[in-house]
Amino acid sequence: MNKTQKKLVTLSTILAIGFGIYPAANAMHIMEGYLPVTYCIAWGILCIPFLIAGFFSLKKTIQEHRKTLILLAMAGAYAFVLSALKIPSVTGSSSHMTGTGLGAILFGPCATGILGLIVLLFQAVLLAHGGLTTLGANTFSMAIAGPLLTFGIYKLCQKLKLNRMVTIFLAASLGDLFTYCITSFQLALAYPSEVGGFSASLVKFMGIFAATQVPLAIIEGLLTVVVIMSLESYAKSELSALGYFKGGAANVK
Repeated sequence: MNKTQKKLVTLSTILAIGFGIYPAANAMHIMEGYLPVTYCIAWGILCIPFLIAGFFSLKKTIQEHRKTLILLAMAGAYAFVLSALKIPSVTGSSSHMTGTGLGAILFGPCATGILGLIVLLFQAVLLAHGGLTTLGANTFSMAIAGPLLTFGIYKLCQKLKLNRMVTIFLAASLGDLFTYCITSFQLALAYPSEVGGFSASLVKFMGIFAATQVPLAIIEGLLTVVVIMSLESYAKSELSALGYFKGGAANVK
C-alpha cells in the first residue's frame, strides 16, 4: 500500500474504535431476551445454510484474492461503525444504519453474512447491543436479508445500465430499508396485536420504523457512494481483483 492507502486504513481504524465505544441509546435491532425462545431457535436455524455458504465464499475470496483482505476488514469495520450509531425507536429495538451494503456490493451477500455475524456477535458481547439469544434473528435481518436485497438491486440496476453511483445508492439504501422490513416482520410475528393480529402489528412496527429509518437509509446510501468513490481512487487494484469494474463481486455470478 502507498502512504495514502495507509492513511485511509488508519483513519477507518480510529473511527471504528471511536464510534464503536460510543454509548448506544438502545439495543442492536432486537435486544436480549425480547423474543420467545422458540423464535430465537427458529431464526438461528434459518441462518445456518446462508452462513455455511458465506463461509465457503469468504474462504474462496481469501485464497484467491489475498490482496483484498484490507478491503474485507474495512467492510467489516464500516458495518460495525454505522450499526453502532442508534436512534431509539420501537420498544425492544432501535433504528440505525446497517453498513452491510458496502460488503454486499464488493464481496457478495454470502460473504457479507459472515461479516455481519461477526459484527453482531462483537456488539452483543462487548457493547451489550442486541444479545446472544436474539443473535439469529438479528443476523437474518441485518446480515442476510439486507445484503441479499442490496446485491439483487445492484445487479438489476447494472442490467438496466443505470449510472454506477446511482446503482450503489439505490442498492445500499433499499437494502437498509429491507433490513427493517424484516425486523418489523420478526417483531410482529412474535407479538401480534390483540386487535388485528399479525397484520396490524406489522403495519404498526413498520410505520414507527419508517419515521427514523427512511432518512437513515438515504444517508447510508450516500455514505456508501462516497466510500466506494474513494476506493475507486485509492484501492483500484484491489477492486479490480474482486471484479468490481467488470460488474461483479468476488466469486458471485
